[in-house]
Amino acid sequence: MALVREQPIYTTRAHVFQIDPNTKKNWVPASKQAVTVSYFYDSTRNSYRIISVDGSKVSKEVIINSTITPNMTFTKTSQKFGQWADSRANTVFGLGFSSEQHLSKFAEKFLEVKEAAKLARDKSQEKMETSSNHSQESGRETPSSTQPSSVNGTDDEKISHSPETALLKTENDRLKTVVEQSNTNAKKWETELQTLKESNARLVDALQESNTNVETWKTQLATCKEESDQLRAKITELEAQCQEASQEKEKNAQLTARVQELEAELQDKEQELENLRKQAEIIPQLMAECETITGKLQAAETANKELSDKMGVLQTDVEDSQQKQGHMKGELKKFMDVLEGKIDELHEVRQGLSKLGLDN
Repeated sequence: MALVREQPIYTTRAHVFQIDPNTKKNWVPASKQAVTVSYFYDSTRNSYRIISVDGSKVSKEVIINSTITPNMTFTKTSQKFGQWADSRANTVFGLGFSSEQHLSKFAEKFLEVKEAAKLARDKSQEKMETSSNHSQESGRETPSSTQPSSVNGTDDEKISHSPETALLKTENDRLKTVVEQSNTNAKKWETELQTLKESNARLVDALQESNTNVETWKTQLATCKEESDQLRAKITELEAQCQEASQEKEKNAQLTARVQELEAELQDKEQELENLRKQAEIIPQLMAECETITGKLQAAETANKELSDKMGVLQTDVEDSQQKQGHMKGELKKFMDVLEGKIDELHEVRQGLSKLGLDN
C-alpha cells in the first residue's frame, strides 16, 4: 500500500486482470467489480507506481503494485482494454475500462509517467556521475593542497592526507549510502512480502472454500442424477401402464361394437318372431274352418246316404263338392306344410336365442 511520502497524481476505475501464470494466454480476474486504480509519485525516491486496492472485501487486498520504468509499454488491445508487462512482478496486468475515453486518458498518463521516470533515471545517473567526478577531483586536489604542510610533517600526516585514503573514505561513504538504501528497500520488500503472504493465505482460504463448494456441488449433482434416474424409471412405468390402458380401451371398444351388432341381430330376430306369432294366430281360425268343412262333409255324406235316391240328381253337385273339397284339402295341406316349416324355423330361432343368451 502507498506510504505517506507517496501522493496520488491520477485516479480512475477499471476491472483488473492478470495473465494466467500457467498458460500465459488467458486472463484471470483480480477483482469481482471495478476498483480504483491510481498513479502514485514517491517524492523521496523520485519514482512512480500504479497501485490498486480491492476494497470490496473485509480485509483490503493489494491487487496491483507496479513500479513504472522507462522500459515499460502500455498497449491498447481493444477499445476498452489495455495491458502492460511488469518484469519485477513477473506478470502482465490488464485493465478493462467503461469507455474508450477512460482508456485513452490512462494511456496518456502512463506515457507521461514513463517519460518522467526516464528523466528521473537520467538525472540520477548524472548526479551519480557528477558525484563520482567530484570525488575523483577531490582526491586529485588533496595532495596538492596538503603539499606545503607535508613537507615538514610527520609520516602519519603524510599517510592521512594521501590520495588512497581520500578514495577509501569516498567509497566508504558511498557504501554507507548503498547500505542505507538497501535497508530501506529491505523494509519495503518485507512489507510487500508480508502483503503477499497475507494475499496467499486468503487465496488458500478461497481455494479451500472452492474445494468445499465443489464437493457440495458433486454431492448435489449425484443426488439430482439419482432423482433423475428414479423419475425416468417412473416415467417408463407410467408409459407401460398407459399402453396397457390403451389396449384395454381398444378391447372394450371392440366388445362394445360386438354387443351392438348382437343387439341389432336380436332385434331382427325378435321382429321375425313377432311376424311368426302373428301368422300362428291365424292357424286356429283355419283349423276351425277345416273342422266346419269336415262337419259339413259328414253331414253331406249322411245326407248322401239318406238321399241316395237323390244321388243321380245330386251326383253333379256331389262331384262339384268333392272337387271343391279336394282343392281345399290341397290348399290346406300346402298351408300346413308352410306352417310346419315356419314352426321349425321358429324353433331354430329360439334355440339360437337360447344359445346366444348362454354365450352372453
